[in-house]
Formats: sequence, structure tokens, C-alpha cells
Amino acid sequence: EPFADLLRAFRSDVSFSGFDTIDDLLGYARYSANPVGRLVLYLFGYRDPQRQALSDLVCSGLQLANFWQDVAGDFDNGRIYFPRHDLERFGVTPDDLRDARVTPGFVALMKHEIELARDLLIRGAALSRTVDRRLRRDILMFAGGGLAILRAIEKIDYDVLRQRPKLGKLGYLAIGCDAIRGRLSH
Repeated sequence: EPFADLLRAFRSDVSFSGFDTIDDLLGYARYSANPVGRLVLYLFGYRDPQRQALSDLVCSGLQLANFWQDVAGDFDNGRIYFPRHDLERFGVTPDDLRDARVTPGFVALMKHEIELARDLLIRGAALSRTVDRRLRRDILMFAGGGLAILRAIEKIDYDVLRQRPKLGKLGYLAIGCDAIRGRLSH
């Protein structure tokens, strides 16, 4: 099933038309990101629905964090991952994205989307407490990496239209140290 889901995501990428609602976007993540986490769980011998649901939260949250990090690049490639409903709600237009206008509405949109991604990552990170040590660190590193991307976006005042937030060497080191200690920095 995970491989079939990935193929379904690939087909939707070929005929990309954006998303109306956040549920539509999370539905896309269900096929494009979540199967990867489920495959990793299978490799470690975990097949139960509870762990899969937590893995799905981490994978969806990480995919959203990556979308919000890459808004400008995705736009340049003809893709807008913001749900159309959210764009309307916050008064953001495709022209704003094209012209790199970081309006108060755009900042509010980013804050809204970041909080959803953060919530998914934090809730999903509970998976780390249900698996063995080998996998625990990896889960904390993935969830911690997603959270670090979100903090990097906040640090540049949400201006992902003119600069791509990145993690430096110290950021990666902190994520690794936290994972080794069994912690997750929000």
C-alpha cells in the first residue's frame, strides 16, 4: 500500500492544480510523505495503527515545514501549496507571492500555517517514546529538524519570499544533541 500511495502522489504531481483546503493539502501528504514513515516503521517491525498515525503526523508536519520553507522556489516552479481557502482568508494573492510582497496578511498566513505544522510535529514526536532507541533518535531528528525549519522562518520574520531559511551547522548539531538526549526543542 505505501508504494501504491507514493505512485498516486507522483501522478497528482504531474497534474498539479493546488489545493482548496488544508484537508486537501494534508490528503496530498497522506500519499506523498506519510508512506515513507510507514515504510520506515515496517523496516523496524512496527505495523500497528497507533504508531502509523503518529508517524503520519511527523511526516505531514515535516512536509508542511518544507513547503513553507520553499514558498518562493515552489512558486517559481508553478506551484502554490497554500490552500486557496487560506489565501483568501488572509487576503493573499498569487500576485503577492510573485512580487514577493510580505504583507501583514502574508505574515498572518505564515503564522497560521506554521502553527499547524508545529502542532503536527510535536504531537507526532510522541512516536519516539513507543519505539526502540535506534529509531527514537531518528524520529526526534526528523521532528526536530521540521521544528527548527519553522523557527528559522520565524527568525526571518516570515519573509520566505525573498530568502530561503536555512539551518546552520550549529542548528544541525543542536538537533542531533537533542535527539541523543531524547528531547525535542519546540
